[in-house]
Amino acid sequence: MNGSRNLYETLPAPGLLADLVLLLHALILAFVVVGLVLFIIGGVRGWRWVRNPWVRWLHLVTIGFVVLQAWLGRLCPLTIWEHELRRAAGQSVHDQGFIEYWVSALIFHDLPGWVFVFGYTVFAVLVAATWWWLPPHQRSSSPKDSVR
Repeated sequence: MNGSRNLYETLPAPGLLADLVLLLHALILAFVVVGLVLFIIGGVRGWRWVRNPWVRWLHLVTIGFVVLQAWLGRLCPLTIWEHELRRAAGQSVHDQGFIEYWVSALIFHDLPGWVFVFGYTVFAVLVAATWWWLPPHQRSSSPKDSVR
């Protein structure tokens, strides 16, 4: 890990870069959580964009990656990058993953890791269920279908 730490130390403004990685992480988290809520609301209300296959595949792959990382007991790469950038900036680093840290700080206290693995897995099952209930569709080139 020394080789990668040296790389982080050579970057300009590692504290600012760590904040940008944290912001990106928060945006991805919002995409996954808010995205599912919007897919469900949009399914009920008939919003066409919630059936866009590109959005839905990106959403599914994102939560799939989170679940895979959790089951393998690994931290998210964004968490690792943020930690290394904070170390390079001389800032303190928390010892949990991004989601575990913020959920623990805001809502829960002292929960074992398996609770997060379970929660991520249940959430992924909900995402998969929306694929069954609200399957994505390719855009139709038919003028009749584009009126909706």
